[in-house]
Amino acid sequence: MSTYRRMLVHIIFATKNRVQVLPDAARTELFAYIMGLCRNKDCFPYRIGGYREHLHLLIDLHPSLALADFVRIVKTSSSAWMKENGNFPRFRHWQDGYAAFTVDWDDREQAIHYVANQEEHHREMSFLDEFKLLMTKMDVVIDERYLP
Repeated sequence: MSTYRRMLVHIIFATKNRVQVLPDAARTELFAYIMGLCRNKDCFPYRIGGYREHLHLLIDLHPSLALADFVRIVKTSSSAWMKENGNFPRFRHWQDGYAAFTVDWDDREQAIHYVANQEEHHREMSFLDEFKLLMTKMDVVIDERYLP
C-alpha cells in the first residue's frame, strides 16, 4: 500500500523586525524561487504571495517532511539566494519563527485568492494587524513579545 494524503498548509513568516526589504519589482522572482524549492522537496506550491516584509505560502506538504524542517529549508535557502541575487540589497534575515495552519480542501480556492492578493490586501491593513487577525481567527493565543 502507498501513502495517500492531502495536507494543505498556509505558512506565514516575516523579515527580521518586519523591515520592508522585499521590493515590489523583485518579489515575483522570489516567489518563483520558493516555488522551485517546494517542488524540489516534493511539495506542491498552490500559491506563494506576500508583501514588502512578509511571505505567505500555501502548499501541499509532502509526508516525508516535518513542517519545521520545510520552513527551515525555505528560509535558509531563500535567504542565501536573496543575498547573492542583488535584487534584495537591504534584506538581511528572516525573523525567527513562523505561523502555519492547515487549510480545509473545500477552502483552498479562498486561501489561494487570499495569498495571491496580498498587495491589494495590504493597501488597507498592516502586516501586524493582519497577523493578529489571523491568529484570533484561528483561536491562537499570541504572546506579544514574539510577534513576527
